[in-house]
Amino acid sequence: MNAEIFIDTNVFLYALSDLPEEQTKAGRARQLLLDENWGWSVQVAGEFYSIATSAKRQFRLSHSSAAEYVKTWLNFPTQSLNSSTILKALQLRERFRISYWDAAIIAAAQELGCRTIYSEDLSHAQDYDGVVVMNPFLLSVET
Repeated sequence: MNAEIFIDTNVFLYALSDLPEEQTKAGRARQLLLDENWGWSVQVAGEFYSIATSAKRQFRLSHSSAAEYVKTWLNFPTQSLNSSTILKALQLRERFRISYWDAAIIAAAQELGCRTIYSEDLSHAQDYDGVVVMNPFLLSVET
């Protein structure tokens, strides 16, 4: 199963936020999840669960709530991390001088056939070997 858009962890976290200062981003994130042909990876699923349930987080989900979201979203195209993903991530990490974890997201997006990654954590409009990162919140700045 392929997807057009790869969704990074922060989009999922904003989609569930009830913090007043994040409502514009939350609305945009929800719109993306409803309207786009998106996919993600097991890495992003794990990051989402870990961050969403963290005791350090102001808006924290219970284990069961976070697990239910992950189970639901696993119905969308989900890229596993396999040996080819890791090798591609290592190449991307070296070429673009980014963290391994960011490179693994880009490699997973490539393997899913995505041409775009929605994230606010990577360089906006940067083309990483045919996958372009777009920050979907740049026009959703809080007022």
